[in-house]
Amino acid sequence: MIRVEEPISTNGTLLLQVEMVGMCGTDLNSFRGNNPLISYPRILGHEIAATVIEGSAALLSGTRVTVAPYTSCGRCASCLRGRTNACQFNETFGVQRDGGMTELLRVPESKVYPSGLSYKELCIVEPLTVGVHAVARGRVTSSDIVAVFGCGGVGLGAIAGAAFRGARTIAVDLDDEKLDIARAAGATDLIHSKRDNLHERLRESTEDKGPDVIIEAIGLPETFRAAVEEVAFTGRVVYIGYAKQPVAYETKLFVQKELDILGSRNALPSDFKEVIAMLEAGRFPVDRAVSAIVALEEAPAIMARWSDSPALFTKIMVQMHV
Repeated sequence: MIRVEEPISTNGTLLLQVEMVGMCGTDLNSFRGNNPLISYPRILGHEIAATVIEGSAALLSGTRVTVAPYTSCGRCASCLRGRTNACQFNETFGVQRDGGMTELLRVPESKVYPSGLSYKELCIVEPLTVGVHAVARGRVTSSDIVAVFGCGGVGLGAIAGAAFRGARTIAVDLDDEKLDIARAAGATDLIHSKRDNLHERLRESTEDKGPDVIIEAIGLPETFRAAVEEVAFTGRVVYIGYAKQPVAYETKLFVQKELDILGSRNALPSDFKEVIAMLEAGRFPVDRAVSAIVALEEAPAIMARWSDSPALFTKIMVQMHV
């Protein structure tokens, strides 16, 4: 641990005491030195639960909050369209700028979301918003059948978000434990992609039509292709993950099926509000989705264990104050 200067007060900002920080796969890649977007040295942490200690008329001292960890320039094409989540010049806490694994944090009031949820629940809001934003991009409604490829933290957010909107939701993964958590998050159908025939099972579950929406949250060439192959005619494909190598497609399917193919990045304020409402309604199995909670001094050791054995953990939370 090192001592850093207290954040400088600026207009329109709040001073927060950080209570808990979540660690995800991005943080693991940063810990390993494999994140191409990060520069070092860097304070990690973009999944944040905190308490307001210098507030405003709207957000009083003592209020529990979570934080949107992204910036937006207000000038690029995305920002001018109101899609600030995809700002061309975005800087995310813990990646392009220092993050939340610190005692005090000063952030714009517009990036802060209050709730009476526990710190553990507030800490999981941001990773769930990434999946919920993909659900919004896919225009999911209660009349849709949605298949989500991948039941990691982001995929679980998409499953829970689709179920929260009333959609019939199919979870696809090759890990039985993750599929079991997906069921608790709202999945009505489970497909183990190693044991089951994906095509046949999806057809059985959709009256031989294919899902109306497929959300890809893995990032492999084969799942990128499968999304286009398996989605229904005039369906929507939403990509959250991204493949590390080029993907070869049968492009006639794009036209023949007249597909909407959509990317999904970060989250908007509406997604944060939807996730908070979902958690306040008890519609996500928070306890099952968190692998471990450790004190700050234990964080380096558990990150090293996670790096050595990635299958041991899904979500780690660091408690900043005991």
